[in-house]
Amino acid sequence: MPQTPILSVLPTRSLVDEKFKVLVENLPPGSPVTVRSLHHSEDNHDWEAFGFYVSDHGGTVNVSEDMSFGGTYTGQEPMGLLWSMCPVPGSREGLRLRKKNVSSPMLVNISIHSGHEGFRDRAPLASVLVERWYMAPGVQRIDIREKEVRGTLFIPPGPGPFPGILDLWGGGGGLIEYRSALLASHGFASMSLDFLGCELPEFSHSETAFNIIKDHPQVIEDRVGVFGLCLGSLVALNLAADSTVVKPRCAVCISSFTTYPKEKLLALYPDEITKRLDKLSWDENNHEIWKGIGLALLDVDPSEKVNMGNLKSPVLLITGCDDQNLSSFEAAEDIARMMCEAGNEHLLSRLEYPGAGHLIEPPFSPHFRATQFMTSDRGKVVMLWGGHTKPHADAQEDSWRKILSFLQQHLYCRHKSQ
Repeated sequence: MPQTPILSVLPTRSLVDEKFKVLVENLPPGSPVTVRSLHHSEDNHDWEAFGFYVSDHGGTVNVSEDMSFGGTYTGQEPMGLLWSMCPVPGSREGLRLRKKNVSSPMLVNISIHSGHEGFRDRAPLASVLVERWYMAPGVQRIDIREKEVRGTLFIPPGPGPFPGILDLWGGGGGLIEYRSALLASHGFASMSLDFLGCELPEFSHSETAFNIIKDHPQVIEDRVGVFGLCLGSLVALNLAADSTVVKPRCAVCISSFTTYPKEKLLALYPDEITKRLDKLSWDENNHEIWKGIGLALLDVDPSEKVNMGNLKSPVLLITGCDDQNLSSFEAAEDIARMMCEAGNEHLLSRLEYPGAGHLIEPPFSPHFRATQFMTSDRGKVVMLWGGHTKPHADAQEDSWRKILSFLQQHLYCRHKSQ
């Protein structure tokens, strides 16, 4: 009687930044098998990752320890079934996988198939459904619609009060909640903000949102930081260095590009970009490359930049060295130079990742080298963000661990010591 393979995934329910272990047992020794992950996204696209394995003399495949000999990833990669996910063959170009409803889990089906070729056409030998959550049990999700601010506040479980974070995304706009939900799952009251979708200027209502967090009864009022990506990191730097209204305790900035005074922020999207479209280029796949625009944005009169000498709070600057969007590596060098000249370089910590691109997200998120992006003047294009899958995945895992450590160091404290 043929053996029935046994597949186990532990844990089957976890946060998205937690590792799982995938173990296949009861196979014939030396059996070629494919271990596959499959996810059906909220926008009705299928994503997959897979590795080719050969069972050992005991009939076992341990994804955490064994080598993948091919597939969407190779080598010993415990979480390759997540970070190497890509759209299934036949999908349209430029897709990006992002969780919209953080109150439900990302469902991933892990399965095993005999052989390495044509595995999609064969029924799985076994499968397990896994839940990956951005919200830990007990996290509260609160819609914020006050003082012309549109956002979502996530409060960690427990009595509190907690340190707070204002979470700012990039120039694509919209209310993006998943990073805030994950930060709350790690003990930080975090508010995601749609700073481009408000009637107030970005800077003014970012200040208003900061004060909404600070004044919340579950938040320690003098322990609130800012966290930004791309344009959001520009706003974060302005809040930290140029605001007379709020005083962030610290700032995390991913893929920042240049720094403009607050009165320039409204013009930056789209006017400052449009003025420099002669610096736009394309790769061999007709993907737009904005790196030249980013370099041009650095070449402005120093008087137009934020006075980094005003910065009084620690900043963690995270850069992918293969960022093809807005020259964040060169911008980080410019920021470091300005801070050194101002004598406050001791406040700056930098993380630089060779082979990583612009979109550095929480760990085990798929890498997106190029995705669709809506521009104000040319409609929908495919934007080249840069990065290569394996080094980008490593950057996401390493930077997230160091981000949480940085936030813990500068924000978290016992309320009784206040």
